[in-house]
Amino acid sequence: MTTHAFRTETGVEVPAVTADQMREVDRVAIEEVGPNLYQMMENAGRNLALTVLDRLGSGWLSLPIVVLAGTGGNGGGGICAARHLANRGADATVVVSDPAGLTPVPEEQLRVYAGTAGKLASVSELKGLGAGLVVDAIIGYSLGGAPRGPAGRMIEWIGDQSAPVVSLDVPSGTDSTTGEAPGAHVKAALTLTLALPKTGLGGSAAGEVWLADIGIPGEVYRRVGVDMTPEVFGDRYRVKVRPV
Repeated sequence: MTTHAFRTETGVEVPAVTADQMREVDRVAIEEVGPNLYQMMENAGRNLALTVLDRLGSGWLSLPIVVLAGTGGNGGGGICAARHLANRGADATVVVSDPAGLTPVPEEQLRVYAGTAGKLASVSELKGLGAGLVVDAIIGYSLGGAPRGPAGRMIEWIGDQSAPVVSLDVPSGTDSTTGEAPGAHVKAALTLTLALPKTGLGGSAAGEVWLADIGIPGEVYRRVGVDMTPEVFGDRYRVKVRPV
């Protein structure tokens, strides 16, 4: 199911974008206007950590949180969130699909995470992990076919869990443009999508959809041709949205 717009609870309409449009937003931000990738990832990770705390409520200190991270920007946001959670004493464990394949900024996020009391596990150790909540940061808007290898096994493990799942940007395995799933995919209780909602988030796999501000200035959206109003967030950094 695709949708071209979402609406906040205060009635403000937000345009939805395809994967190609979001790539252009990221490119213009990183190459021309700012903020840089590390800044956006930090904002995404902090918003994700806050969303996890809200979802867990009063039990956040006692329930184990398993963060499944891919090798790109989506995974970096998940690792960043795990750091913020571990810094507050939460029981956080990070599992990276391919640690040797991490791109530079997510690799730096993992290096910083190592300075916390948070744990690190391998994909092969997933079966021994229990979770009070699962963070899905495996694949973002750049899905390229059915997930395979470690990413596919991580998605299958999520499907066997009874714990709620919070997905970052897009439920892994779902095409962010079309909403279709070419293979195994995550069914989230909540999806925290970044900067702009994606056209493929209108289906049930996304669960509740929340939109996070990651600090992209209006000039970026103007250059890309997206009509994004500052009224979307108001005095907040995360807002709940629904398909129009």
